[in-house]
Amino acid sequence: MRKRILVLVLFAVLAVVGCIVSTAKGSVDIPCAEIAAALGGVRDTAHAQIFWNIRLPRTIVAALVGVNLALAGAILQAILRNPLADPHIIGISSGAGLAGIFIMLVLPGAAWLITPAAFGGAMFAALLIYLLAWRDGIRPTRVILAGVAVSAFLGAGISAMMILYSDRVHSALMWMVGGLSARSWPHVEMLLPYTVGAGLCALLAAGRLNILLL
Repeated sequence: MRKRILVLVLFAVLAVVGCIVSTAKGSVDIPCAEIAAALGGVRDTAHAQIFWNIRLPRTIVAALVGVNLALAGAILQAILRNPLADPHIIGISSGAGLAGIFIMLVLPGAAWLITPAAFGGAMFAALLIYLLAWRDGIRPTRVILAGVAVSAFLGAGISAMMILYSDRVHSALMWMVGGLSARSWPHVEMLLPYTVGAGLCALLAAGRLNILLL
């Protein structure tokens, strides 16, 4: 227990340091004193504008995405009883990626559809994995094997889309690798409710998930 607490404290400190570095370093370095001044209410300097309008929302978006990925990985590892399970390995991320890239490349004027399409693609991949793994019940090993197959199939679909629309592929690639450029406060507002809701659901289900690990 003590070792676990020490590990948690260490990673919490590293996360705080990472956030500070993320807001301070870039094409324009911001001294720590300027960051403290911006947090204290100063808004009329160039450094404060960069901090509030570019660096801070980008850092918060990265942190929220990291929290969601960690939750997804932890839940899947508990359900599948496999410490290597994550949304990418079992194909859920590939489903979201294929649906999102389809909207970006085929319907570039419908950017508002990217998020719901990615969610729908992830749900479709999860349903497909469930159906493929079902045989007189669900077993974790079958789910993982079905997920690997679905991931390979959907990954091939992503590659095909990028080849067919090679002239538009740059923005799609940045989206796929998690690029944080042009992230702003509206993106924080979009992510925050989902993150809080997912976190609360995970906390409520923590006891059952721990039982699954036994």
